[in-house]
Amino acid sequence: MKYSYKLSDAVHILAYIEIAPTVALDSVTIATSVEANPSVVRRLMASLKKAGLLVSRAGAAKPHLARPAGEISLLDIFKAVEVNNDLLHVDPKTNMACPVGAHIQQTLDQAYDRVQQAAEAEMAQLTLQMMIDDLRQRQADTSAV
Repeated sequence: MKYSYKLSDAVHILAYIEIAPTVALDSVTIATSVEANPSVVRRLMASLKKAGLLVSRAGAAKPHLARPAGEISLLDIFKAVEVNNDLLHVDPKTNMACPVGAHIQQTLDQAYDRVQQAAEAEMAQLTLQMMIDDLRQRQADTSAV
């Protein structure tokens, strides 16, 4: 199973733009922080822009948040960058002649829907500002040592 890092990279990009607005904010510089290819950063930034979370212009390395970080939820970011918003996936191939295989997909679909709703409700409560505040606190704690 391949994991998607789009959400964590997108949060990283938005936090970086907010925390370090005076440094060069081109895709190469941001990619260095994320440790990703600049083309990956450009694609994520394009998705964030399309979702109304980021403002940027071609040829100008001055992106900024489209609205205050406290008004951008983790759910907003997730929906902006993840093509398939489902957190859990049911195996579509089962043996329909089996008493479990014949019904497992519907059973899991129902359970996974509940998990999805709970996760989305929690992500809606977490803001980019909360993450930025946590990052700044961790930096302060590290600097104090």
